Amino acid sequence: MVLAEARAVCRRLSEAGHQSLFAGGCVRDRLLGLTPTDYDIATSARPEQVEALFDHTVAVGRRFGVVRVRRGAHEFEVATFRKDGAYLDGRRPQAVTFCDATEYAPRRDFTVNALFEDPQTGAILDYVGGRQDLEAGVLRAVGDARARFAEDQLRLMRAVRFAARFQMRIDAETWRAMCDSASSIITVSAERVGEEVCKMLTDGHAGHAFRLLDECGLLLPVFPEIAAMQHCEQSPDQHPEGDVFVHTLLCLDRLPAACSRSLALGVLLHDVAKPVCAELRDGRHTFYGHTSKGASMAIDICKRLRLSNAVAERVSMLVHQHLRHCSAAEMKPSTLKRFLRQDGINELLELTRIDALASSGDLSRYDYCIRALAELPEERIRPAALVNGRDLIALGLTPGPEFKDILRTVEDLQLEDRLSTKEEALAFVRERFL
Repeated sequence: MVLAEARAVCRRLSEAGHQSLFAGGCVRDRLLGLTPTDYDIATSARPEQVEALFDHTVAVGRRFGVVRVRRGAHEFEVATFRKDGAYLDGRRPQAVTFCDATEYAPRRDFTVNALFEDPQTGAILDYVGGRQDLEAGVLRAVGDARARFAEDQLRLMRAVRFAARFQMRIDAETWRAMCDSASSIITVSAERVGEEVCKMLTDGHAGHAFRLLDECGLLLPVFPEIAAMQHCEQSPDQHPEGDVFVHTLLCLDRLPAACSRSLALGVLLHDVAKPVCAELRDGRHTFYGHTSKGASMAIDICKRLRLSNAVAERVSMLVHQHLRHCSAAEMKPSTLKRFLRQDGINELLELTRIDALASSGDLSRYDYCIRALAELPEERIRPAALVNGRDLIALGLTPGPEFKDILRTVEDLQLEDRLSTKEEALAFVRERFL
């Protein structure tokens, strides 16, 4: 449906006498045999002409020639062919000059993202050698690599993400420019960096992406907490794979594409506090308190990257509880059921599985929790309450903070199958609390 709507937008532009082409990532993905999720459109029409042709538009960047067009359930970014003036803020040009497609292509970031497709015929227009690079698996900046990165330093992160996602080799000159320009990433807003990090983590090949970040010098300015994991030694009996950084990269290698942001960040940050909690005791490397400290650090990192409160809280929970399953077999039935019924339990258990596979390979504790989840029906994990506050008042108890303790005690016994009816629960309250 999105393809049909995109073609309809282009057809409307063409009928009005304007050239219109699919541009960038959608063309790249189609050539790679992937299904694009969105389509960018490049056109000879000026922004005001685009606005006049469609009923629902938003001029998100009119001075830069960009109009967002809504058609049906989809939005399309329609950009006028343009050349950029000087970049003074590392993100936007001072001015743009409208041009044709041949002059527009060289302003894009990488050759594989500078391809155009005629939406009606399917013909590919390539003015910068992008198709050849795509077939060769090479990621190359368009023209002068240093100039492209100076125009928008976020392209440094995008280079890493594209190279990892599509398993491309980065062109030597582009790589040198990335290494030389890496320190300039600090000028990019945290929100834009955070979005790229989340895409790296959920596009697939997250471990490769973070190795590239480290190798080109981007890791330290973007994620000093992850860089600090390097050379943070662990006891080889529990972590034969190596230090905390090596372990974390191996965990990232196991992240599936299209996983949730919270799971991806939980995997990235689950051991984030080990470097600050590390001690050597009797010849063993210990990290006491790293789960609680890590939960706090995760909140701070998510806030720094301008991620939502919901994501930050879930990531913090995952980090804080990523070892709790280790004691599941020794938990009281009520504690186990509360543990297994909490929001995010599936992500938490997936994190524990990935964590184990990237270290000792012992999945016995993970398997125990999975079996318990499968064997415990919903009504036993989340049974209807036997009594409530009104019942306690009817018994003559005065409302107050102790009501919560009483109701929790009753629920504990219910979860442990020691109380099963309201009458039994009321009798217990009378005996225990009256």
